[in-house]
Amino acid sequence: MAAGGDEAWCRETVPRVMELVSPRLPQRDACALLAVSPWCHRALAANLKLWEPRYCHLKVINLEFAQDIDDWHFVRLKEMGCTSLQELELLNLNACQKVSDKGIEAITSLCPNLQALSIYWIVGLTDLTITHIVKNCKHIVDLNLSGCKNISDKGMQLVADSYEGLKKLNITRCIKLTDDGLQEVLQKCCSLESLNLYALSRCVRVTDVGVVAIAQGCRSLQLLSLFGIVGVTDVCLEALSKCCSRSLTTLDVNGCIGIKKRSRDDLIQMFPFLRCFKVHS
Repeated sequence: MAAGGDEAWCRETVPRVMELVSPRLPQRDACALLAVSPWCHRALAANLKLWEPRYCHLKVINLEFAQDIDDWHFVRLKEMGCTSLQELELLNLNACQKVSDKGIEAITSLCPNLQALSIYWIVGLTDLTITHIVKNCKHIVDLNLSGCKNISDKGMQLVADSYEGLKKLNITRCIKLTDDGLQEVLQKCCSLESLNLYALSRCVRVTDVGVVAIAQGCRSLQLLSLFGIVGVTDVCLEALSKCCSRSLTTLDVNGCIGIKKRSRDDLIQMFPFLRCFKVHS
């Protein structure tokens, strides 16, 4: 009987006590309560209203390599009507492999003012993820899609149509992309300053055509990585020199076997503001 009474007390009274006490505690002490007992943990974790006021002005969330995060966490936040992410500006979900298109839809629907989103190496994501992002987050200027191997030219077209003010784009290892996808982005995202195409060597459909489009469309480009793209030649380098020589400071053509070696003086003549140039050995 005593044990039953203790359990009833924990089940009924502890949540009420937590509701009264936790709002008055500093952040460190409120988090420490989670470890006091399973009942305290349940009472605090189950009541979103106890935590929302603490995070109503949250600007950055970094869940990089948080392997236990999955769709359920984000869907649950959406179902509970979470409003504490309204001011979020940066969200890092890098390598959260259990997150799918469904999870991206849920979390982005809560972050209307997001400016930077990084979903590196979530290999299960598809073009549907891009659909959700462009629908829910209208102010993206920094987008990292590195390693999202199922994102294709269709996704790039959505990016191009939605983010003309995009500053940074990382499409490393997005092996389904072609020149067509690159051209879509680069004809419209004229404010790009950083573009990383690293390790698209398996994507043989990216050639000089796509990189020339980069040069012609992105004249404010400061960083460009073409690492491992075997389909490009000196033609693209000449186009970059013609169009981006006043802005380009970092250029990586390591592994681009169609681009010949050049002396330091030649490079300075082509790119007077270049500080870092990486070329294959």
